[in-house]
Amino acid sequence: MVSSGQVPAEGATAAHTANAQWGGRFAGGPSAIMQDINASINFDKALWRQDIAGSLAHAAMLAHVGILSADELAAIRAGLAGIGAEIEAGRFTFSEELEDIHMNIEARLSERIGEAGKRLHTARSRNDQVATDFRLWVRDAIDGIDAQARALMHALATRALAHADTVMPGFTHLQTAQPVTFGHHLMAYVEMLARDRGRLADARRRLNECPLGSAALAGTSFPIDRRMTADALGFDRPTANSLDAVSDRDFALEYLAALTILGMHLSRLAEEIVIWCSAPFGFIRLSDAFTSGSSIMPQKRNPDAAELVRAKVGRVAGSLVGLLTVMKGLPLAYAKDSQEDKEPVFDATDATALSLAAMDGMIRDLTPDAGRMRALAGSGFSTATDLADWLVRVLRVPFRTAHHVTGRIVSRAEARGVDIADLTLEEMQAEEPGITADVFSVLTVDASIASRTSEGGTAPVNVRAQATAWLARLEKDMTA
Repeated sequence: MVSSGQVPAEGATAAHTANAQWGGRFAGGPSAIMQDINASINFDKALWRQDIAGSLAHAAMLAHVGILSADELAAIRAGLAGIGAEIEAGRFTFSEELEDIHMNIEARLSERIGEAGKRLHTARSRNDQVATDFRLWVRDAIDGIDAQARALMHALATRALAHADTVMPGFTHLQTAQPVTFGHHLMAYVEMLARDRGRLADARRRLNECPLGSAALAGTSFPIDRRMTADALGFDRPTANSLDAVSDRDFALEYLAALTILGMHLSRLAEEIVIWCSAPFGFIRLSDAFTSGSSIMPQKRNPDAAELVRAKVGRVAGSLVGLLTVMKGLPLAYAKDSQEDKEPVFDATDATALSLAAMDGMIRDLTPDAGRMRALAGSGFSTATDLADWLVRVLRVPFRTAHHVTGRIVSRAEARGVDIADLTLEEMQAEEPGITADVFSVLTVDASIASRTSEGGTAPVNVRAQATAWLARLEKDMTA
């Protein structure tokens, strides 16, 4: 026999050890291999705060309906408070023999307060207990990730407002397309992050139902008050079906899906930072705080923080696919496969939180090279569309015809090795006789961006208005 809290020796079999946890049904204990694969305490101890909160709510409800006495409730409350203090202080001994956080806390509670601790599990199961704890943890994680995403939006909008007039080339296919502003480019990521926060908020709303009281799978015969525990834990309502409640992990999957899309957006921005830092572009510079050097090339300044953010989405997406694969073939109700739900969620949360922190730091740290961006904004015939628009607007030429005329003018400029604005009026009139000297007024990058005043366009007046509006919303959100 081994005492409670000990791990059986390597190779031990059920015939050689007693099972302190399951007692009457199992005369022997698990093999060492079974214990290793079965135990989750090494990772689900992260749920200890949620587990204690759930137990406090459950105990209060049991006392309310007369299942626990007032003295038992007081003892349970004091015992759980003491256990929380032990865990906070690092004095709590987690036992693999007790498998998970729920049994570790329950066993320690019984050690501290005796029989009252053994009554706490009345009218609940580890199945509804873990489902409740995990929903609480994911809800807290969503709140934390949302706050970080909001802070990054604020950093982006702040930089966008400061650079509402800073001209840069806009790209399609990573080829120069039309001039835009650096502020407009940054505001695109504000919009992406706003949608990410919306997805997180939707996921939080859907998960906010309380499984506690569903017991193992069929509910309980005890006269419990599930709405009381749901209210105490901040849930909107109890779950409606006990089978679904203990086996559902949609909330974790939806959370991971939202994190994956968020991570993809961060990865896109990180890729742009990597490109912008490269010598051929030279649009921005990151300080020593977010770059590293080379072990052999002393001149190198590598944007490693951006590269790592770019990579993190692989871990997050992997977590989503992994959990989808775990859940895809599980019949109702609970199966031990579901124990594989927590590690991917924990890992994806850590990766996302670190990525958000790094990106927030880089956005605040980067220094744009406005001169370099302006010089390249006019390259690649970036005002060709402005010429076509002028032909439509002034000469009333059909756009498709204007497109062809502009294409021929671009070919002339390309053949001469100059920009469109460097052609003579006569050269342009050779392709369209109606062109006048007024055309040159639209062929500068400043005129191009100033003209893009349509809603959502890159005109500086638009960018300033959008950045100002977002900053006001975000600051209101922060103080709400």
